[in-house]
Amino acid sequence: MPEMCVAIIDELIEIRKEKGLTQRELAEAANLAQPAIARLESKAVTPQLDTLLKIAAALGYDLALVQITA
Repeated sequence: MPEMCVAIIDELIEIRKEKGLTQRELAEAANLAQPAIARLESKAVTPQLDTLLKIAAALGYDLALVQITA
């Protein structure tokens, strides 16, 4: 899995825990199945963009592109 994906997933896990949500609660808020959250958090699969967008939105966040500076 690409390093940047791992960083995004780690951030989403941290936010979920800070908000005191279980995987099941997050799954319901994101309209996903709980096993999808578990697979994402275990980094067993590379997530699809729409899955990341749903999870971020359920946590009150948005994904954005930021220009890389050299």
